[in-house]
Amino acid sequence: MHSAADFAWLIPLLPLCGAVLIGLGLISFNDLFNRSRKPVAITLLTSVGASAFISYLVLAEQLSGKPPVEHLFIWASAGSFELPMGYVIDPLAAVMLALVTTIAFLVMIYSHGYMAHDPGYVRFFTYLALFSSSMLGLIVSPNLLEIYVFWELVGMCSYLLVGFWYDRDGAAHAAQKAFVVNRVGDFGLLLGILGLFWATGSFDFHGIAEGLSESVNAGTVPIWAAVTLCILVFMGPMAKSAQFPLHVWLPDAMEGPTPISALIHAATMVAAGVFLVARLDPLFSQFPFVGLLIAIIGTVTCFLGASIALTQMDLKKGLAYSTVSQLGYMMLAMGCGAPVAGMFHLVTHACFKAMLFLGSGSVIHAMEEVVGHEPILAQDMRLMGGLRKKMPITAITFFIGCIAISGIPPLAGFWSKDEILGQAFNSFPILWFIGFVTAGMTAFYMFRLYFLTFEGDFRGENQEMQLSLLAQAGKEKDEEHEDHETGHIHESAWPMTFPLAVLAIPSVLIGFIGVPWNSIFAKLLDHNEAIEAAENFSWGEFLPLAIASVSISSLGILLAVYTYYLKKLDLGVSLSNKYPKINLFLKNKWYLDDINEKIFVRGSRKLAKEVLEVDAKVVDGVVNLTGLLTLGSGEGLKYLETGRAQFYALIVFGGVIALVALFGVVGA
Repeated sequence: MHSAADFAWLIPLLPLCGAVLIGLGLISFNDLFNRSRKPVAITLLTSVGASAFISYLVLAEQLSGKPPVEHLFIWASAGSFELPMGYVIDPLAAVMLALVTTIAFLVMIYSHGYMAHDPGYVRFFTYLALFSSSMLGLIVSPNLLEIYVFWELVGMCSYLLVGFWYDRDGAAHAAQKAFVVNRVGDFGLLLGILGLFWATGSFDFHGIAEGLSESVNAGTVPIWAAVTLCILVFMGPMAKSAQFPLHVWLPDAMEGPTPISALIHAATMVAAGVFLVARLDPLFSQFPFVGLLIAIIGTVTCFLGASIALTQMDLKKGLAYSTVSQLGYMMLAMGCGAPVAGMFHLVTHACFKAMLFLGSGSVIHAMEEVVGHEPILAQDMRLMGGLRKKMPITAITFFIGCIAISGIPPLAGFWSKDEILGQAFNSFPILWFIGFVTAGMTAFYMFRLYFLTFEGDFRGENQEMQLSLLAQAGKEKDEEHEDHETGHIHESAWPMTFPLAVLAIPSVLIGFIGVPWNSIFAKLLDHNEAIEAAENFSWGEFLPLAIASVSISSLGILLAVYTYYLKKLDLGVSLSNKYPKINLFLKNKWYLDDINEKIFVRGSRKLAKEVLEVDAKVVDGVVNLTGLLTLGSGEGLKYLETGRAQFYALIVFGGVIALVALFGVVGA
């Protein structure tokens, strides 16, 4: 009897077929397909929904204790070398399949409302399906080479979606930035994959881990070379999951439509890097230095994202830097040798972060009714406020997301984040302290976002503020939207509020599958580790760390309540006046973008100009000189080609006389 895992190859294939079908239709019958919005939406929703259904069956089988399933075929062979391809289903893949298909399905429903009036509606849905298919293919890949193929497809789709509104300069530049930064990481990943194949003769995850261990023990591969290969492979996840210093593309990716921001930040692109590190844990765990490096990078990323989020006034960018910070927590867990904790936070974070981003899209969609479609105005929290009464569903779900990400029990974020902090405390106490402080910062900036957006008085009619923001961006007011009134703000339609309500449920409840004394999630991913953790669980160790974590998060929330709700103060303005250098440092994002601009962007342009000059003056000069010499010699020699034998004999005679004279002079 066939199991659901035997049909898992359909999970990435169904969205791919839907995307190819609609894509070919757009190429062949553009006007017809652009007018057929509902049939297109139903087709692609059905394909992703079917993938989600199979994913749930696969997850149910893994929960019931069925062994992993692997189906391979020989894709290429040469002599004794064989390269298998196919798919693998194990607990890690089953969890990710269910997560990605669920978020993708809900984002597609949401997009039906959010993109309803966009002329690129059909193209957007096609990109979404292709993006989902690429991520699903990456998840079920049985080896590093196949993962790399889908890894690049995910990158291509992100480029298309971030730059979806390519007629906007910001979107075009953001797509290019995401593409270039990820190429840096992907180049390192490719070098690492090839190096590991050289060292082990395998692309298989377990084969690489075992082969490299044997090679190091046998002395055929130096320890420094093995560590270097691991670091090169980690460069891929560094870029994909926005780790310092390759995190700079992710906040700019907010230029894309909000549904894709939710999908990238919750379950696809940034999740791919964390997933790959978890897949390669048997390899990385052999080298303590690699684990320490991953933990340090994760901690720096965690603190960096939170500190920059403190000063953001753009609602989506505030959430983007929040994602950077939470991804840092996940990498901290991986570096501490706790991939289960990292994956658990990835799952919980996907639920409440998708809800928060979709909630921000609902707010922006409403704000556009007042301030127009200029993102600078529609996304700036200085023009929001008082939206809770007009948008109750969006406000309630956003509030739930803020509590969850702040780590307040019993919501999901508490259980996953507290587990990571506990692992960090046991492994690297200094890194735990930084993560501990960041937890308080997270609570503060998230409730700062909430109060500025949903509480107080509505500020969207402030024409002076609108003109000031536009002037800062070098733009002018769109006259078309000057007569809009605040009455136009209303709750979003059901395609946008339904996903918010659905995601609110796991944001509250899903954390209970990972309680440390009886973690169902840990039992699924690593049964032996879960049993050991349950046997060694101590309330005396758990409660002090949990109480400390909740206390600092509560302190951050209370500070936000006091300043932004009770006193109606803008703490950012007060602190910027008192500590202008620190405020400038954070507002300029630690000057990392400026450093990249000066060293890499301007540096590469300068190098390109110099290379162009060398090409024009030296290479072209040599080529042109060769051509001129050939042309000149040809022009001169043509007068010697008379066709008369007597003339040729005279030339030969003259040559002989010249040679005799030359040898005579030399002999003398």
